[in-house]
Order: sequence, then C-alpha cells, then structure tokens
Amino acid sequence: MKPVCISEDAELQREHLSAACQSLYRRGWMPGTFGSVSFRSGEAVMITAGDLSKRVMTDQDTVMVDPFKGLPLLGESEWPPAETPVHLALYRRLPGCGAVIHAHAPWSTALATRTAGADRTGQVVFEEMEMAKSLDVPDPRLVVLPIVANHLDASLIADDVTALLDDPAADTPPALLIDRDGMFSFGRDIDEARNRLECVEELSHLLLLTGADEPGTAKVSAR
Repeated sequence: MKPVCISEDAELQREHLSAACQSLYRRGWMPGTFGSVSFRSGEAVMITAGDLSKRVMTDQDTVMVDPFKGLPLLGESEWPPAETPVHLALYRRLPGCGAVIHAHAPWSTALATRTAGADRTGQVVFEEMEMAKSLDVPDPRLVVLPIVANHLDASLIADDVTALLDDPAADTPPALLIDRDGMFSFGRDIDEARNRLECVEELSHLLLLTGADEPGTAKVSAR
C-alpha cells in the first residue's frame, strides 16, 4: 500500500470525532449502532469504528483509513463501518470537504423513504424557505437534494453518489438523502456538516407536516 500522510493533530481529531458522535447520539440521530462521522486527516480519512454504539464511544473507537480502499492504516486496531465507501466518494469528489456525517435522523429518513419513486430515487426541493440560508449554498432560494437508492453493498451507493457529483449539469448539494437509510451531510468542517444536517432535518420535518408531492419529487415552498 502506498504511504499515506496523516494530520499532525490526529489524536485531537479522534477526541473531536468521538465528541461529535456522542452529541449526535443524544439528538437521536445515531440510534443503536447506526451512523458514522469522518474527518479528512491529511491524505487519510479518520472515521468512527463500525458496529459501535455512539452512546459509549471514546476516542479509541476510531480508525484511520487509506483514502483509496478504506482499509485501516498500519497500527489501527478497529475496522471501519460498512458505509465507508460513500464517505470516501464524497472526499474524492469534493476537495473542500473536511467532514462527513451519516445520520439516521428520523424526519429526513422518513421523507426520503416516502418520496422515492419506483426506482427508489428522486429529489426533494426546498423553495424560498428562510431556513435554507443555513445550508450555506450559492442560492438558498432553491435547494435540491437528491435521493439515492439504497443497496446492501455500500460501494454501489458510492458509485451512484460519484455519478451524481460528476454530473456537470447539477449543482453540488449540501446533503444527500438515502432511501430508507438516512442522510449524508458534509462540509468544510464538522460544524458546517452538522449545521447542514440540522437544517435539512428541520426542513424535512416541515415538508412532512405540510404534505409531500407524488413519489419521485417532494417540494415545499413558502409561496
């Protein structure tokens, strides 16, 4: 395996990652062993260990992986979660991305499940919603979030995510909804990724309260 340089403050990153996961668990967004958080760490990626309750997580329950295949670096004792390929796809396609959150927040999970069409894909549109300004996107007046089909093999989800982000006709979304499997939010750092998660969750709550459109596309507008 090619040598991979990691961040000089990797141990501090482990502490921050653990604290972020515990906070998300307390919000009810990472129930059981579901969900994961990762940070870019130099050329590597630090991510939460798989099959772990975030309620009892410590900074030792993290693993540094290579950015190519997601395998633990030499000296790591834990194994990464199943959704690691999706984290890596986001880092590869978004050079400015410094943190990724995979959360099972209930409203956004329900919205993706309810809205997805027969092929289990679709999109959610937030139009002229004041809260969308918190997403820090070029035009918060119209925010489109893709719904990606879920697969038992997360590498297939990663392939779909890569294809979405490679589409020159589409803007980069602030988050991705996964049919029946929550949301991936991302940002320059953990604060931005967490803010986007919170904002999308609240917008999803509003959309479900006001009623969604036919399967395939859901839309909420202040007009």
